[in-house]
Amino acid sequence: MATWDDVDRIASVLPDTAQGEPHQWRVHGKAFVWERPLRPKDRTELGDAAPEAAPLAFWVSDEGEKQALLGDDPATFFTTSHFDGYAIVLARLDRVPVPELEEVVQDAWLARAPKRLAAQYLAASE
Repeated sequence: MATWDDVDRIASVLPDTAQGEPHQWRVHGKAFVWERPLRPKDRTELGDAAPEAAPLAFWVSDEGEKQALLGDDPATFFTTSHFDGYAIVLARLDRVPVPELEEVVQDAWLARAPKRLAAQYLAASE
């Protein structure tokens, strides 16, 4: 399963990406994946389902993608009321297979990168 080293390896090679605080990656100044420790309110909401380790937070393209991830694998992907109205998902990193993490990180980058940069990246990837 994935680790923070995997996140760094995947995120760091994406264009115009910089690592901010430990476990926070930005594209063109905008965070796209980061470690998001749970707050007391989050732990109360999640109850026994709250993970011990701080989850990975990441942007998705829209609310539909968010709901799809939450519905497809609720043991791995989750949210809290703090993120209501935002296309952000939380994940238990230790339950995410590395190939899926690669997709999550790339999609998060695409969701936050400037449109021209994202188009250039996608064109070069084909």
